[in-house]
Amino acid sequence: MRNKRLIIDIVVLLLVILFLYTAVSKFVDFKGFTYDLNNQPFPNSLTPILRWLVPLTEIGIVLGLIFEKTRLLALYASLILMSLFTIYTALVLFHVFEYVPCSCGGVIKHLSWPQHLIFNLFFVVITYLAIWSFKKSEPENYTYNQIQ
Repeated sequence: MRNKRLIIDIVVLLLVILFLYTAVSKFVDFKGFTYDLNNQPFPNSLTPILRWLVPLTEIGIVLGLIFEKTRLLALYASLILMSLFTIYTALVLFHVFEYVPCSCGGVIKHLSWPQHLIFNLFFVVITYLAIWSFKKSEPENYTYNQIQ
């Protein structure tokens, strides 16, 4: 059971770093992020909503991961968001869309599309593993105090 808790803690830490970093990067370069969203294959009328929704969702997930009572829900939200990003990346790789700029934040923006796919798949897999571990470790008894 201790190994499952360690897996959960490592995945939660990685997800917190990922989502906090990308959200902050989007806010730091808000103008560039907005520009990239306007060049995506979906209608520009969605940009005013998405430019706030995406980074705020990432921050919301971070907050959910930090608090024990919302951790499982935040892990599911992480899995859904990373799965959506992964599907989108796969569609780009299959040339479903014309030119598509990356609207990711920070250094992640500089990954190639195949690297994005691997990166995203890694996070999808470890998030699923954390959810599975969480469910198997009796989450009602899960606390950081027990890890010591």
